Amino acid sequence: MTISVILIDDHPLFRKGLEHLFDNYPDLKTVGQFADVESTRQWLAGGGTADVALLDRGLQEADGLSLVPDLKRRDIKIVMLTIADEDREIRDAIERGVDGYILKSSEPEQIVHAIRSVYQGNSMLPSHIMQKMARGELAQGAFDKLSQRELEIVTYVARGMSNRAIGDSLGLSENTVRNHLRSILDKLGLDNRVQVATLALEQGLVKRIDGSK
Repeated sequence: MTISVILIDDHPLFRKGLEHLFDNYPDLKTVGQFADVESTRQWLAGGGTADVALLDRGLQEADGLSLVPDLKRRDIKIVMLTIADEDREIRDAIERGVDGYILKSSEPEQIVHAIRSVYQGNSMLPSHIMQKMARGELAQGAFDKLSQRELEIVTYVARGMSNRAIGDSLGLSENTVRNHLRSILDKLGLDNRVQVATLALEQGLVKRIDGSK
């Protein structure tokens, strides 16, 4: 039994390291390497196929998860191999349909195990995520759709800071902060910054200041 693997990652040295790693395992064979979404889709359109894809989320020009439907159509199992380790990022990948999720900081043997596991029809997810799923703690959070910068601004809004003060703290212009806040309101379906602050406190995004409960 030989498991054919494709590597989708925009770091050539990392792909080379994985290919060299697989040379030590007779049951693993690299059949393709791609640095971006476009070249991967071209290969698939040309009839390319594999058993398992190791997919990085942080591709330069696109979110690697955008390739999930293309890979699934070719019955290719997907192991997300990435540095993205936040719960919401992992949940997003699971909801999109990846078969496994493993961090780049993992030991080489863990990566090999993940490939073999999903090839055999099993899922391969971080243990802390599996525990949260079992406890029902992985529900969609109100702020999950916001970017990291938007989340930062929300925490300042919850502390009652003005747009100018927020801009000074983050090194942004007042107009840029205003634009971010408009995007935050649109994404959350809210009307004003008071609602944003209230929701942030209710959801525990920031601790209430001055020791209030």
